[in-house]
Amino acid sequence: MKILICNVGSTSLKYKLFDMDAEERVLADGGAERVGTEKSEFYWKNDLTGASGREANAFPTHREAISRMLSALSDGVISDLSELGCVGFKVVQGGSVSGTQYLTEDVLAAMAAFNSVAPAHNPPYIAAVRQFRELLPRTPLIGAFETAFHRTLPPKAYLYPIPAELARKYEIRRYGFHGASLEYLSGWAAEKLGRTDAKLVCCHLGGSSSICAVDGGKSVDTNLGLGLQCGVMHNNRIGDMDPYVIFYLVEHCGMALGEVKELLQKKSGFLGMSGGLSGDLRDVEAAAAAGNQDCRNALDSYCYSIKKYIGAYTAAMGGLDAVVFGGGIGRNGTNVRAGALEGLSCLGIEIDPEKNRNASAGDDISAAGSRVRVYVVETNEEIIVARKAKALLEAR
Repeated sequence: MKILICNVGSTSLKYKLFDMDAEERVLADGGAERVGTEKSEFYWKNDLTGASGREANAFPTHREAISRMLSALSDGVISDLSELGCVGFKVVQGGSVSGTQYLTEDVLAAMAAFNSVAPAHNPPYIAAVRQFRELLPRTPLIGAFETAFHRTLPPKAYLYPIPAELARKYEIRRYGFHGASLEYLSGWAAEKLGRTDAKLVCCHLGGSSSICAVDGGKSVDTNLGLGLQCGVMHNNRIGDMDPYVIFYLVEHCGMALGEVKELLQKKSGFLGMSGGLSGDLRDVEAAAAAGNQDCRNALDSYCYSIKKYIGAYTAAMGGLDAVVFGGGIGRNGTNVRAGALEGLSCLGIEIDPEKNRNASAGDDISAAGSRVRVYVVETNEEIIVARKAKALLEAR
């Protein structure tokens, strides 16, 4: 069974084609950048032959990028598009609609109802799914919701302290996100430890970040909520903040509510704390090293926030066996890992500075006497989505 997994961003498209009957072998991967502009680029790789390429193109919408992707797959990777068992997507927020679903109009409507809390994620996916449906009318389209991994949260972790009838009526609760990555990271660590009862704190850190308490393979708490504008700070989105800051900005500072919304979801996080320098942590780190105090504050605040979540989740689970770092920052952020774990020997966490500086995917960077293991892992969201899509197809 060949399954195509697509990751849709507001201006990007990434894909990976798996042969699930051949030990989950990757047959091809690639994507499109700067979709919606006249200076788009398409890159591709045929993993069977090793051939690859990059080309300038113009993709006014995702439809043109999808068409180019399909032509690349038809050119020496698969003989016919009918070989595709399905196209799978890592979809974000559908409220009570979760798990793995065929992306029918009813499911898309459930996603659209949450566009306001996932504005950078739901609308691009909904539009792309409809474009895929036009181009591949006979191919099943399947979504694995990011919230699914967190359906095991207990009420004490997912309920907000608002009127209960309001929460029930409008499905207002903590949902959690980045489920595919967190499922992969926690599964990897459990296998590495050789335990099914491990207490883990998994840190998916990137432009958008999730921290999750995993006890015995189940998510029991996580830092993202109804939407993705909370938790630790993100590249340009706010993290945890007193909600009355919003009222203060509107009622005292004269800002319109729409301005505040744009501020919190597009101009905050690393970008905001760095004084508008950059939403990329690499730029923030470089500027901090050069003496920029705003950037130093942003980096310190980020690490401090991660540290607090690790401590809180250790307490919530009554112990800790491993901390797992994944995502672009988690995998490559030497300084972030060091800063987030500094001073946590009280929890049994100690890292080896040399191992941390030279960490590769799959490494244990714990110090020799550390009771808690610390792993650096290359997450694989696509294979989690492909496995879930395959299971749904086989259940028909």
